Amino acid sequence: MSKPMGTIPAGFKADADEMLLIGGRRADALVAEAGDTPLFVYDLALIHAKIARFKAAFGDVNLHFAMKANPYPPLLKQVRSKVDGLDLASGGELRIALEAGIDPATMSFAGPGKRDVDLKAAIEAGVTLNCESEGEVERALALGGRPRLAVRVNPDFEIKGSGMRMGGGAKPFGVDAARVPDLVRHILGSHAEWRGFHIFAGSQALDPAALIEAQAATLALAAELATEIGATPPLVNLGGGFGIPHFHGEQPLDVEAVAAALLPALAARPAILRDTKFAIELGRWLVGECGVYLTRIVDRKLSHGKTFLVTDGGMQHQLAASGNFGQIVRRNYPVAIASRFGVVAQEEVSIVGCLCTPLDRLADDVMTPTAKVGDLVAVFLAGAYGLSASPQAFLAQQAAREIIVNASD
Repeated sequence: MSKPMGTIPAGFKADADEMLLIGGRRADALVAEAGDTPLFVYDLALIHAKIARFKAAFGDVNLHFAMKANPYPPLLKQVRSKVDGLDLASGGELRIALEAGIDPATMSFAGPGKRDVDLKAAIEAGVTLNCESEGEVERALALGGRPRLAVRVNPDFEIKGSGMRMGGGAKPFGVDAARVPDLVRHILGSHAEWRGFHIFAGSQALDPAALIEAQAATLALAAELATEIGATPPLVNLGGGFGIPHFHGEQPLDVEAVAAALLPALAARPAILRDTKFAIELGRWLVGECGVYLTRIVDRKLSHGKTFLVTDGGMQHQLAASGNFGQIVRRNYPVAIASRFGVVAQEEVSIVGCLCTPLDRLADDVMTPTAKVGDLVAVFLAGAYGLSASPQAFLAQQAAREIIVNASD
């Protein structure tokens, strides 16, 4: 019995030859331009539409891009002028962002385990450090200069139903809320510049009510901490958590409903936060749906009555689609035969990659049009946590290419 797939995002269609169009370009033409498969294609027009939608809904709330979702430099260069900040999670991302020409004053750097060399590079560039512990603050202060320090808070709550829970209970992320006031007072008494709070409770949430509840709790916590400290935080990063539907039955997040609750809450915020700026940090919601992973069928085989389409790509580039990036029970991402896009499904197949492991599966028991060797397979939702979140060096397979379409400048 066939298994369902997630829904292909809106905006994709075929031309008269049944070839998938990505940003108005034929998939096979993009492969030819890039030189070969496997290939990630990112449609910048879809990202720009997401940014416009956010700004229309959230008004003066700053939008930060979580670079870990997709650090591809040409994509960063396109996004940089359209968002208010860039959130980093490693020294390597800092180097990529600086090389891409991003203004360091708009960057913040979170993540546990920052090395002294990373702290020093951030301080010298003028990047805000979202400090994860008292020890990290002390190391930053010892490096000299005038570090810009925010405190990442480990709240006592989480986003209900989120895919990854980043707050509540014992966590390697952030400083427990009860210890934050003493730490911030220490920063205020030092030579550092205090930049505020980073409060991230979870990710990949599709329930607007859960996000509304978490944001209300975050706002209340920020006010409580600021009052105890006796100082107004310049910025409160409310975290993100906006998800996109990956699997059958999931529905898109109603971001306008989230905004409709947040904006009145911000308007009525306590006086201690009156001069505070607020930001929402998004990655997957902004860029996840813009990406398509194209891989070519190199073999078609039968085993015990089951048809396998074997491709030249796989989990070394698309760990998430293989089900090995946080899934407990494997479910199918949306996939399609790009060379016969929109054609009625005719057969049940499993689409697998080229790695010598049973973990390398792109789709299990799905219905597709009849495909042959040489056809292109498209895996959707490949714009976030694709290539950069996958074991690219595994079995020394060929590297994937990347390309953007619909660049605005």
